[in-house]
Amino acid sequence: MYLRWCEKNNYKVQLLDYQPGDEAGIKSVSLEVKGYNAYGYLKNEKGVHRLVRLSPFDSNNRRHTSFASVEITPEIDQDTTVEIDEKDLKIDVYHSSGAGGQSVNTTDSAVRITHLPTKIVVTCQNERSQIQNKEQALKVLKNKLLLKKIEEQEKELNNIKGEQKNIEFGSQIRSYVLHPYSMVKDHRTNTETSNVEKVLDGDIDIFIEENLKRGI
Repeated sequence: MYLRWCEKNNYKVQLLDYQPGDEAGIKSVSLEVKGYNAYGYLKNEKGVHRLVRLSPFDSNNRRHTSFASVEITPEIDQDTTVEIDEKDLKIDVYHSSGAGGQSVNTTDSAVRITHLPTKIVVTCQNERSQIQNKEQALKVLKNKLLLKKIEEQEKELNNIKGEQKNIEFGSQIRSYVLHPYSMVKDHRTNTETSNVEKVLDGDIDIFIEENLKRGI
């Protein structure tokens, strides 16, 4: 859905990491989106997305509900300094795994970095060398750490001001129902449409625009 949306809006997308599901589908994937106001449009997609459908992986054709957590992190200006102590990092190197036959380096060049104090984990396997993957992963980690710091400051300010504003990651924001009826509904604005296939093909502007109008 997001790849289709980026394509429609002429945004460049780079695959940073891809982990296939244990049995089918995707376990996790990291994408870098580049383009004018990309973060501004996508930031409200952060949260849990709920999908209800007849599972193609169920021989009995039963209805299944699944969830996908979406995290949106801005690319921070390189002039902004985030200090990271090497002692706080756990770095693992593992075998790269391609997605759908894509050409990915088959050596042990993929890198996973765990920031021990915050438990933030970032991975990168897109680059051709372990050094490049480490540099890219550290860049993403710095962005996440700075965003976390900004969110903590905003939360503290909101508490002081007495405002009830949910800025926590993990709130369910949208449902995509393909069975027993067709509907996509954004739970924050109550914006909905019955054209599920069109939405899953990247037509999510109605939800993005409505959230921006309401300042969510």
